[in-house]
Amino acid sequence: MGRKPNLRSSIYYSEKDGSWHGWVTVGTKPDGAPDRRHRRGKTEAEVTEKIRKLENARTAGQVAKPGRPPTVAAWMRTWLDTIAPRTASQHTIDSTYRPKVVHHIVPYIGRHRIDRLEPEHLDALYIKLAESGELSSKSLLMVHQILSRALKMAHRRGLVARNVATLVDAPKHRDKAFEPYSQKQTRRLLEAAKRQRNGARWSVALALGLRQCESLGMRWSHVDLDEGTVKVFQLQKRRYRHGCDDPHACGAPYHRKRCVPGCESHARYCPKRVGGEWYFKEPKHEGEDSGPVLDIPPQLLPQLRAQKAAQAKERLAAGDQWEDWDLVFARPDGRPIPARDDWEEWKELARETGIRESRTHDARHTAATLMLEQGVDIRVVQQILRHSSLSVTKRYAHATRKLTKDAANRVGNALWGVP
Repeated sequence: MGRKPNLRSSIYYSEKDGSWHGWVTVGTKPDGAPDRRHRRGKTEAEVTEKIRKLENARTAGQVAKPGRPPTVAAWMRTWLDTIAPRTASQHTIDSTYRPKVVHHIVPYIGRHRIDRLEPEHLDALYIKLAESGELSSKSLLMVHQILSRALKMAHRRGLVARNVATLVDAPKHRDKAFEPYSQKQTRRLLEAAKRQRNGARWSVALALGLRQCESLGMRWSHVDLDEGTVKVFQLQKRRYRHGCDDPHACGAPYHRKRCVPGCESHARYCPKRVGGEWYFKEPKHEGEDSGPVLDIPPQLLPQLRAQKAAQAKERLAAGDQWEDWDLVFARPDGRPIPARDDWEEWKELARETGIRESRTHDARHTAATLMLEQGVDIRVVQQILRHSSLSVTKRYAHATRKLTKDAANRVGNALWGVP
């Protein structure tokens, strides 16, 4: 009898233990040796079915790597410490990811091996968390998103044959509805802003749709008033870090329920803290290596020229106290404006005009909606706002009465002509 073809599976009965056994070659190990997987059952039919499933997984490229896969708890620690930091800030990991992993994922499903995690386990997890009332719908959705990202990386690295988070429906959450400012309200805001120091900062936000850190990070060396363009930067502040020997004990008076065991946060209260420096960062963008460059509306250019002249006077008044950060919008001594102070000025502007208060980020929503109302194609709006996908832009752009009325008029004209 000739030799069996490569990758041919084998099934046999062992009188030694009274069981049926099957072996499947699924590939090679890191050292080059054949990677043969074993299956065992009480009947030949049972083992045959197990072998069939394993062969199908081999064909689909869904066989996990050799070795014992980690538990969910162990993999989540690995993901938090070595994988997530490559794409997320340490602040996001410490303030959002880690607490949810420690308090809401590991206690419920942490002991499962990731290769044995089933959709039913996630369904049960989300039901328990929802019934406990500990999390809002947004936080519950974030738990799902964190799990999905971690399991996605486990799948990419061959630790699991599938990402079970993709096999369940994500917990439902609907963002709080935001009504953008109307064109009339926006003009009232901008008229009142003329009386404010750095008033052009709000013209920039509402005309270009810049984020707060991008408006405050505008630099004169990257604003071309002749060409009418600006290269976008973000003004960020490095997180504080403990400079003491025992961060956990140092932050003990500030520990809360959401803190993880051994918490080393609350560095801003450390008497020997380090960090906290301002720095410029290019925002995420598609394509060009030089960073995003936006066109400035011609009507905004005179305001920026006036801002430059006003700042030159402040520089003279400050004398030796002036710190040159090259910022378009700065404190009277040239230093960066803290986000909190900027937000207070936005609230004061809303109160002065009698318009409802909102987040500074909502100026970005208003900018997107105003562009659409003026007939700007949503794909152009996406490019201006520098969103990674059109679906993100759609969340920013709100269907106002003006847009829906215009749509009704266009349909009517198409069907019956101009009245």
